[in-house]
Amino acid sequence: MHSKKTFPPVNCTSSATTGAEVSWFAPLCNGDDAFLGERHTDYKSNWDNTSEIGRTADRLGFRNMLCPSSYQVGQDTLNFAAALAPQLQQMNLLTAIRCGEVHPPMLARALSTLDHILNGRLTVNIISSDLPGLKESSKTRYARSKEVIEILKQAWTQDQIDYQGDFYQLQLDSRPVKPYQQNGGPLLYFGGYSPPGLELCAQHCDVYLMWPETQDKIHGLMETMARKAAAYGRTVDFGLRVHVIVRETEQEAKAYAEKLLSKLDLDKGTEIRDRAQDAKSMGVARQTEMRNQAGEDFYVESHLWTGIGLARSGCGAALVGNPEQILAKIRAYQDMGIRSFIFSGYPHLQEAAYFARLVLPHLETISLPEVHRRIPSSPPKTPLANGTRI
Repeated sequence: MHSKKTFPPVNCTSSATTGAEVSWFAPLCNGDDAFLGERHTDYKSNWDNTSEIGRTADRLGFRNMLCPSSYQVGQDTLNFAAALAPQLQQMNLLTAIRCGEVHPPMLARALSTLDHILNGRLTVNIISSDLPGLKESSKTRYARSKEVIEILKQAWTQDQIDYQGDFYQLQLDSRPVKPYQQNGGPLLYFGGYSPPGLELCAQHCDVYLMWPETQDKIHGLMETMARKAAAYGRTVDFGLRVHVIVRETEQEAKAYAEKLLSKLDLDKGTEIRDRAQDAKSMGVARQTEMRNQAGEDFYVESHLWTGIGLARSGCGAALVGNPEQILAKIRAYQDMGIRSFIFSGYPHLQEAAYFARLVLPHLETISLPEVHRRIPSSPPKTPLANGTRI
């Protein structure tokens, strides 16, 4: 179970880059607690709590922050990101968009506006799960997402949006929606496991995000995606979304992991997991399978603890250990070709401080939009920057 096998690196877009994009998480969807399954009002997904986490992550040196999306609980992603953006000094924002919720030209304008507020530090997380109140096939959802992405790319890189698809037929002047970033606009991050999702990422997206699994399974996913992207003449970067518990000693870290479960009612944990819009997805099924394969202590691999998935959907495992152990785990992932990490912990404000003190100073961090040369050296010739007024 505790394999120390090494894996050859998988080629990615930024394979020549030695550092990593180290990100934190904004718990917009009611995902912040001191104890798993305990719904304490101090950790509600309101503006005061989540904006403080964002400002703190920026000050501590994290390079990006994932802002997730949900209908059932929490705040609207784009509104939150727009309010937080002027308060940040250097951190990017990774805003989740559920394709189809907003008419694509208006979505292009909203994202372009946010990119200008951030001076080019916007990244976009593409989501294709069901829209609230609808139940559609995976094929339909990913076909719609493909059209949304193609329209966004036209809007950001061409003089006109000229699109004839099954869902959208558009002819529009694209000048009003030009982003701050050049050479393709904001980077697109994608996480998904179904065959149409993998094809969508391989053809159109820039960063393939994975949830934690054993290293052999992660490496297999990376090899599959690299082959699919190569078939389109492309390469993609790889990212890992994972929780983390780091303390000065391994014993302290493991004790804190057990403490997180000390107030968990398993029925409540199941209710929390099942209410998520992605609760029945292939990715969530893989997280459940991993947890079922773990031992009685919930460790499926050295320092990879699956107990956290008892009370949340989606990303269901945490790196647990002392600073040296966590760094070794991160560097093993980097050796495989992973260049982006999205970390989180419970509660998020406290755990961001632990990670920033014990681990972050030992990592070389990067901004992927900078690596991909998307941010111009001076404000671009767009209507919202130095371009002609429309």
